[in-house]
Amino acid sequence: MEQAKNTAKELLGFLENCPSCYHVIGKFEEILKKEGYTALAEEETWALQHGGKYYVTRNGSSVLAFRVPQQVTGGFLMAAAHSDSPTFKIKENPEHPAVGHYVQLNTEKYGGSLMATWFDRPLSVAGRVLVQTEKGIEIRLVEVDRDLLVIPSVAIHMNRAANDGMKYQANVDTYPLFGDEGAAGGFMTAVAEAAGVDKEDILGHDLFLYCRQKGTLLGDREQFIHSPKLDDLECAWGLMQGFLKAQTGGSIPVCCVFDNEEVGSETKQGAASTLLRDTLRRIVLALGGDEQQLLTMLAKSFLVSADNAHARHPNHPEYADGDNAPFMNKGIVIKYNANQRYATDGVSAAIFRSVCKEAGVETQVYANRSDLPGGGTLGSIANTHVPVSTVDIGLAQLAMHSVSETAGVQDLADLCRAMEVYFGKTMTKKDGVYTL
Repeated sequence: MEQAKNTAKELLGFLENCPSCYHVIGKFEEILKKEGYTALAEEETWALQHGGKYYVTRNGSSVLAFRVPQQVTGGFLMAAAHSDSPTFKIKENPEHPAVGHYVQLNTEKYGGSLMATWFDRPLSVAGRVLVQTEKGIEIRLVEVDRDLLVIPSVAIHMNRAANDGMKYQANVDTYPLFGDEGAAGGFMTAVAEAAGVDKEDILGHDLFLYCRQKGTLLGDREQFIHSPKLDDLECAWGLMQGFLKAQTGGSIPVCCVFDNEEVGSETKQGAASTLLRDTLRRIVLALGGDEQQLLTMLAKSFLVSADNAHARHPNHPEYADGDNAPFMNKGIVIKYNANQRYATDGVSAAIFRSVCKEAGVETQVYANRSDLPGGGTLGSIANTHVPVSTVDIGLAQLAMHSVSETAGVQDLADLCRAMEVYFGKTMTKKDGVYTL
């Protein structure tokens, strides 16, 4: 358990430096460069070498990293998670005057959050700004690293029915308070100062609210992780850790972190985009292969789609399918859905279980209660462009889409170990038999 706690603390350190999806990819770029990976640009011709290590980004919010074995004998071994989390996006004209005295920020919801959890806690903003420079328009990451905002609740004295259930209006109830009338015109000044640029040079921005609360370990034995953005940065970080530690096999390992899963993935940088297929195709072509070789490699490839799963709730177990409900710290969750919200089938489950067995890691299962539709994730979406055998997995957590969530310490360590084994494999398929 002590080693698992150390792994969880490393994750918390990563999360503390990732207030937006752009910072997530920026940190992964730092990690990859430190490990000797070469950055590729989509606008340039790729020259790849056997034994080389590479990564490519799109939009600054998605990244794909891969290694080329000295001898490629299998297909692609891929794993994917997402960089975004439910939040509020700052609108282009950000300041909103209120009752003649206050200045609020004008926002709109991004993704499906538990809105009540955003109230009455220190918040700030982070993201990116587009800045005019002598060289042209440049992207700068920005974080206003101080307690800047709050979304105040209405007191119980003024709304006696508040504890009977609330219906929040995103254009009324969730505007964050920035200051009094003296704050007018000051928001973009604060952003420019944090970015180290002149306000007049900012030509555009993508800014989001984030929770200032730092993650921690809790429970009687510190067996739980409590932090913002566990969905899905816990999986994204765990996949990358396994990818970097894995030995080289005969398949090409590919670690993917996509943006925009929380809003459907249908963007140029989402799992529904051409990013994954474009990258795989360019790998094959840059290594001297052709379209035929790409198709044969895809036929013996595999995808692990990793996005956290709902743990059985201690206060409300009735929301779960009692026979298919996971618990925190009881193993990696394999997720099933008959309507293909999850891509797992018998084949992909068997392959993934064999990996976990070799890694010494337990597995458990999740399926929605049959009368509750539940959510989906990027596995089935990515399959529409890259048709490979796919398993949807996750780590059991509570309070999914809350501003701060809870998951198991041991499960994170298990994911890292399972992915280390997975990414070091060689997968082949012949006469309907899979060898891994």
